[in-house]
Amino acid sequence: MLLIDSNGEKRGVVPIDEALDAARRVDLDLVEVAPNSDVPVVKILDYGKLRFEQQKKKAAQRKSQRTQDIKEIKMRPNIDDHDYETKTKHMTRFFGRGDKVKVTIRFRGREMVHMNRGADLLKRVKEDFDDIAKIEFEPRTEGRVMTMVMAPK
Repeated sequence: MLLIDSNGEKRGVVPIDEALDAARRVDLDLVEVAPNSDVPVVKILDYGKLRFEQQKKKAAQRKSQRTQDIKEIKMRPNIDDHDYETKTKHMTRFFGRGDKVKVTIRFRGREMVHMNRGADLLKRVKEDFDDIAKIEFEPRTEGRVMTMVMAPK
């Protein structure tokens, strides 16, 4: 076994008994760090401290990773300009955070006759966000609802 002491210096290839004795003398643990190599590598260190450091690294990785959510923006086919601007500000914020956005247009009553207004509205959204978002699902109509999903580039 290749022994590395507590200071990080190589002691060379030694038998297992001698490595265990060296670890006991400094009151630390003998840990196998590379079992699959030609000569197994063991290191003298504090195993509790090693496990604590590994747990801290895992926690930091979990904290830094972020899941991608799907946010929904609901509109009507005859939306006013100010309302449209407000919705696009929200969408810009969502894209900035890395979220996907599902744009939904709901038709009620006689609005079903004017489905082309909904298609034009989705085309306008697509053109406004062409530089920062891509279309993941093209606009499709399901009953009284027209939807489109966009993802940040």
